[in-house]
Amino acid sequence: MALLQYIVNRLILMIPTFLLVMIIIFLLVRLLPGDPAIAIAGDRASDADLAAIRERLGLNEPLLMQFWLFLTNTLKGDLGTSILMRAPVIDVIMNRLPTTVFLTVYAVFLSLIIAGPLAFVAALNRGRWPDTAIRSAFQVGLSMPVFYIGLILLTFLAAQLRWFPVGGYGETFSAQLYHLFLPAIAVALYTSAIIMRNLRSAVIEVLDAEYVQFSRAKGLPVRLILGRHVLRNALISTITLVGLSIGNMMSGTLVTETVFAVPGVGRLMLEAIFARDYPPDPGPDTDLRGAGLPGVSPH
Repeated sequence: MALLQYIVNRLILMIPTFLLVMIIIFLLVRLLPGDPAIAIAGDRASDADLAAIRERLGLNEPLLMQFWLFLTNTLKGDLGTSILMRAPVIDVIMNRLPTTVFLTVYAVFLSLIIAGPLAFVAALNRGRWPDTAIRSAFQVGLSMPVFYIGLILLTFLAAQLRWFPVGGYGETFSAQLYHLFLPAIAVALYTSAIIMRNLRSAVIEVLDAEYVQFSRAKGLPVRLILGRHVLRNALISTITLVGLSIGNMMSGTLVTETVFAVPGVGRLMLEAIFARDYPPDPGPDTDLRGAGLPGVSPH
């Protein structure tokens, strides 16, 4: 019963947060430069046609009314129709989302491969030069933005050495692993620094525990102690951290997709921003393909 009450309270507290986020998103979109009517009808459309499009799309309504339409349509799952893609926004997002999810999972996998062994090496050599060198290297990686790491990898490994493609997304699974390696490693290098730091601390804490000291005193092999006691207990907090970091990793992939021209949700967002492609509260019968106006054709 207490758990149910806790869940209900948390859900109630989410309502003002949700409204605040929706208000911020709505205002930020409205503050973007450009005119959706011009994006639909083109630069050579007449003023009368542009005014008719704005009227039909509800852009002449008071800002509060526009927000109400935006909020109610979003709650109903209706995100409008993309002017750029000529398709429902939800369909466009769902088409791009698998690429972003694939890239995120790929980055998580690489992060664990990079951070896991190095965290154990650093913990087992606590205070010595391997520990200092590993922590210093990861600190450098942590201080650099993901897009900057991506640009460095793109310049040296793709443009100069030509070991990897500069962008794109393969057709087969192996081709996708190859094309997405640089974007994934760019995200993984940043995330692995966080994972390594957490896992190193957890390993050191477990190594100092009394039951591990007792196992050492009994003469158990180090390999057995690490596998049976240290690894299992140290990974608990790390797995929790990875789960909590997935949201940040997806935001990192959004930036990386733009750098490497990966057709995911991140690149879609950038294309929509530059094209001023936000659904301006269309009614259910609104046709954005020229807004249903005679003489107005989409460019």
